[in-house]
Amino acid sequence: MELDWLLAPPLPESMSRQRVIYHRLRDAILSGQLVSGTRLPASRSLAASLKIARNTVLFAYEQLLAEGCLLADRQGTRVASFPRRGLASPDSPAAPASTLQLSRRAAAALQPEPAREAAVLPFAPGVPDYGAFPFRRWRACLERAWHDAGWRQLGYAAYGGDPVLRAAVAGHLTTVRGFAVDAAQIVITSGTQAALDLCARLLGDHGDIVWAENPGYLAARVAFGLAGLRVHDVPVDAEGLAPDENDWDAHPPRLITITPSHQYPTGRVMSLARRLALIERAQRTGAWIIEDDYDSEFRRAGPAPPALFGLQADAPVVYVGTFSKTLYPGLRLGYLVLPRAVAADFARAAGQATRAGQGVEQRALADFILRGYYTLHLRRMRTRYAARQMALRTALRDAFGPSLELSGGEAGLHLVMWLPNEIHDAEVVRHAAGLGLGVRALGDYTRAPLRCNGLVLGYGNLAEGMIAACVQRLVKAIASSTQAAAER
Repeated sequence: MELDWLLAPPLPESMSRQRVIYHRLRDAILSGQLVSGTRLPASRSLAASLKIARNTVLFAYEQLLAEGCLLADRQGTRVASFPRRGLASPDSPAAPASTLQLSRRAAAALQPEPAREAAVLPFAPGVPDYGAFPFRRWRACLERAWHDAGWRQLGYAAYGGDPVLRAAVAGHLTTVRGFAVDAAQIVITSGTQAALDLCARLLGDHGDIVWAENPGYLAARVAFGLAGLRVHDVPVDAEGLAPDENDWDAHPPRLITITPSHQYPTGRVMSLARRLALIERAQRTGAWIIEDDYDSEFRRAGPAPPALFGLQADAPVVYVGTFSKTLYPGLRLGYLVLPRAVAADFARAAGQATRAGQGVEQRALADFILRGYYTLHLRRMRTRYAARQMALRTALRDAFGPSLELSGGEAGLHLVMWLPNEIHDAEVVRHAAGLGLGVRALGDYTRAPLRCNGLVLGYGNLAEGMIAACVQRLVKAIASSTQAAAER
């Protein structure tokens, strides 16, 4: 048999001859070019005809024998017999896209999101000031954690997370949020998204209804949708989530997710009366409240409003916190605070549902908190972000006049700039992207029939000296979108 084509050019530069022979033989077998029962030359004979070492051919034959593509006996080496339907070689045409699909649940849960590179552009929301991160102190904590690391830190994390970190988080929350909690009520997670996913899977059943704020946090919808929950949109007013009797009667929730301290993305703060009423109604209907307190650390004036968690004893509230905004997103660490009655079972179930790691990073973070570095960093960043927000407000007022409507200034890392109906936020975002701005459309966070028209302007990663120039670019983007609309 002539097999000179096995080493015919072109040959991949990064692949050895033995791998080339193996792949080309395998492709020929899987595609049917070499049919079942075809007898191949002996390794010595093939090596001689190809003018290569015999071991090169032996490697390819032995690999194909191990995979079941070839058979060898006293009569020689031949192509094995097996059904080829569904098999394909790397060079075969790709299967039609319609035959490879996500589940309907996953497809329905997907939400639009901006390009990844937009996250580093001016006005990108939710991005902290990376340049102000305390690298030296954090590196020292990591080095100490690695120096002291043992098998516990290198293996899967204990149920609920590293005990030292759980205690450190409990102590921090007791000081800054007034919680009367201990380490047993803390569950360390891989960020907010993982926390929401655990709540969806461990507190809800397939088909249960979850209430989501409208407009609201898009990634929460993904977690709930992938868990098989049905999302019901509840509008937000000046006092936070605003359900009516029809919401309670026609869409009784199992889970209610809220961002009460700084509603995402509008920035509105839920009133104390609304918080107490929501707890009372949730207790009567058997619902869980998931309180995402993602931005309470960056309060502008006075203490943060009281969290729902702890307002009433044994209230059905789970508190979600994260270090993504206060430190950096790539750390991928957050936490849940649970009522004492379910904390142990939740931690055990979470440990069985996911195999958490980052043992060294968890211990380093505990060290960072216990040494007071975390509190010091938060204090510095509050001052810095407050100055940036003030500069942004001033530049926006100068550019757009005193009638400009802004919201979201009580906390967090972004403002919402509301637009008149004749200016479409999606069009502004498109033109702003061409000018190097990462601004987002408020409409992207909104679900029909509600319509919100505005721009979400992040300032966490925007130095004060850049703000005025970036606002001028935003002015150009709005002007361009207005002109384009007029010409249509």
